Amino acid sequence: MIYIFYGTEEYLLQKETEKIIEKYNISPLGISKHSGEDINIENILEDVSTISMFDEKKLVIIDPATFLTAQAKKGITDLELNSLENYLKNPNTDSILLCIVHHEKLDERKKIVKTIKKYATVKECNLENNKNIIKEILEGYQIEDKDIILFADRVGSNFLQLKEEAEKLKLYRYEEKTIKKEDILALTTKTIDVNIFTFIDNIISKNKKEAIETYKEMIKGNEEPIAIIVMLANQFRIMYQGKQLLKKGYSEKAIADTLNIHPFRVKKALEKARNYSEDILLTYLKKLIKLDIDIKSGKVNKILALELFILGV
Repeated sequence: MIYIFYGTEEYLLQKETEKIIEKYNISPLGISKHSGEDINIENILEDVSTISMFDEKKLVIIDPATFLTAQAKKGITDLELNSLENYLKNPNTDSILLCIVHHEKLDERKKIVKTIKKYATVKECNLENNKNIIKEILEGYQIEDKDIILFADRVGSNFLQLKEEAEKLKLYRYEEKTIKKEDILALTTKTIDVNIFTFIDNIISKNKKEAIETYKEMIKGNEEPIAIIVMLANQFRIMYQGKQLLKKGYSEKAIADTLNIHPFRVKKALEKARNYSEDILLTYLKKLIKLDIDIKSGKVNKILALELFILGV
């Protein structure tokens, strides 16, 4: 048996792994883990080909299985590929091979990915627009699909945050067991992750009403103005530095490696940065740095200061 779990939602990756352990009743002594960039396929195949001394089934985990992604620093050799293909065609029925990939998607261009997917059970652990996950959280309650989308848009893709916000709705509608649009708008709080790029767009485009509305939602959600300033400054910095590096011929992956941030963040930042000049991005970055200093030195009220900054751009 071969499984591939991939995605950026760590909670779901862990949850799916726990399901495998529970399903086959595997004890900690029956679990073997292989990690790191320099994993040895031959060692893994030797491991998965031997029986467990402690359980009926043995679980061999490759985590992270970077060789299935575009970010892999070490390629899999033809010899290793042939050995893996031979095993996949005739796997040890007493063992389970689980590959955990901490990326949004697999690299479908790779032969090894195409090969292993023929034999593996593949589970995506990204939460974006995943209505089934939200329906599972709200099990026992009636909610329309359009309201599920609204809920996901407001709360974001973090599973724990979704669960926490869902508990508010479930408690509020415990008797009726029906959740409506007005309940979601009244009880849930928009998260920063959902609003960050829209927030930036509205600030730079001088859509002050929308920007202030988003800011107030953040404050309502007990977000600290200093944290919001840092978040905005970081995004402006990534957008500015990304444009600079892109001009020098860097790829998105090279930019992500240089800035030491996730490639997905770079991709989103560069998409937005195309709409703005480097001068504008740098100007707002400098303003936010000064605002941060003024708040920390007590010169201005932190909540009012950021609101005035939004209104004054």
